[in-house]
Amino acid sequence: MRPSGRKPDQLRDIKLEIGFSKYAEGSCLARFGDTHVLCTATLEDKAPPFLRDTGQGWVTAEYGMLPRSTHSRMGREAARGKQSGRTQEIQRLIGRALRAVCDMKAIGERQVRVDCDVIQADGGTRTAAITGAYVALHQCFSRMLADGMIAQMPITTEVAAVSCGIYEGTPVLDLDYDEDSAAATDANFVLTGDGRIVEIQGTAEEEPFTEEELLRLMRLAKIGVSQLVKKQNEALGV
Repeated sequence: MRPSGRKPDQLRDIKLEIGFSKYAEGSCLARFGDTHVLCTATLEDKAPPFLRDTGQGWVTAEYGMLPRSTHSRMGREAARGKQSGRTQEIQRLIGRALRAVCDMKAIGERQVRVDCDVIQADGGTRTAAITGAYVALHQCFSRMLADGMIAQMPITTEVAAVSCGIYEGTPVLDLDYDEDSAAATDANFVLTGDGRIVEIQGTAEEEPFTEEELLRLMRLAKIGVSQLVKKQNEALGV
């Protein structure tokens, strides 16, 4: 029995609230159970220096956790003067996930920066961030399209992410903190709407896992991502 009482292939209660931020070109409050991440997309009307005069744009991401997003207060990284290795790794993952489903030439020489701020953490913050970031980015591009800034939607397909793990000997979908902290194996899957793989991060916390166990986790991830993509499209009205 999972601590939450969920079935092995059952997601947490997922809510994607669009337009949460008044000023951002795109925004989404992604709720994966008790994990809440605010994702905002900001349009910058110039490309990064390495893309100037190429006719291409760029999509990047930043990630952070608010001081009381966890059980005890964590210090702000800005106050420490540097980001942790974990923060840098996660925001690079989010950026890679978003760029994997974007046509950079269709953006023009512009950059969209997606900020993912964890308001409350209960496991799976990076997967919630990727899923919500896609929604915020889609909103931003839709606004650009409506304003005549671009001629076509730069997004080629959806992208979403979910965690899976082996908890008490059973492969389970969408780990919360209680499961994540006790799982023998945990993995994050970033998949496109048409089932292709962007990235898999898998770790054995105890005994090494087998190829068959990895494939079982992959099957669970595909189930979860297909449901998340449906939630994304429902939130966006597409």
